[in-house]
Amino acid sequence: MPNITLTTLQGMKQSGEKIAMLTCYDATFTHTACQAGVDVLLVGDSLGMVLQGNDSTLPVSIEDMAYHTRAVKRGNSNALILSDMPFMAYASIEQTYASCAALMQAGAHMVKLEGAAWLAEPIRLLAERGVPVCAHLGLTPQSVNLFGGFKVQGRQESQARQLRADAMALEQAGAAMLLLECVPSSLATEISQSVKIPVIGIGAGVDTDGQVLVLHDMLGLSFGHRTPRFVKNFMQDQTSIQAAIAAYVQAVKDKSFPAKEHGFSA
Repeated sequence: MPNITLTTLQGMKQSGEKIAMLTCYDATFTHTACQAGVDVLLVGDSLGMVLQGNDSTLPVSIEDMAYHTRAVKRGNSNALILSDMPFMAYASIEQTYASCAALMQAGAHMVKLEGAAWLAEPIRLLAERGVPVCAHLGLTPQSVNLFGGFKVQGRQESQARQLRADAMALEQAGAAMLLLECVPSSLATEISQSVKIPVIGIGAGVDTDGQVLVLHDMLGLSFGHRTPRFVKNFMQDQTSIQAAIAAYVQAVKDKSFPAKEHGFSA
């Protein structure tokens, strides 16, 4: 299979083919995910919870992210690798450049930043320097202490209006992709239709351009946290991990996942 690039993802959005994204943290699972047909591998700072056992993603360092990005790079065959910039790794422009260089040199093809409209400036500067950026909006786990927990975002009209405006502003600034987490399905549909760049959802309904789940969650493995509503256990009725991941990819492609019960209403 040819390598998945930004151009591939853009073409998938235009043709209506759904993008299957999954978190990955090591070479062996990466190889398995590639065999199963995953389009985008997210080296997520979720590793702070599922690998390191923390109660949030905040303790994850840029060194942790680069280490796992290198491991994923070694196991990858043709997927696009997206790596998270961890908490406070992009607090200043100089820091943003340094963090980004560490991840891109480790093997990332794109980096993901969490935030809102304020991301426009770092996104513009990175895009000018040849770094594709995915902007993560909605429930941004690095801001969990500000939100008072992991809560759905965009239910109030003022919040929804702000999210719409942020999405448009970040596309304008040069974002190559958006990720919407835990926002009402109707709002996610609206945003996906109003921007030209691919929009990936997690707890954002079936009408985004693609879906992402945390690997451990979709395999039915949980450690010290409640399974989120948007998760489906794909290991059920499967005989191997590769078959479970392939079933996830198929369900994303044929739009049977996420079902209505995996999303949120306004």
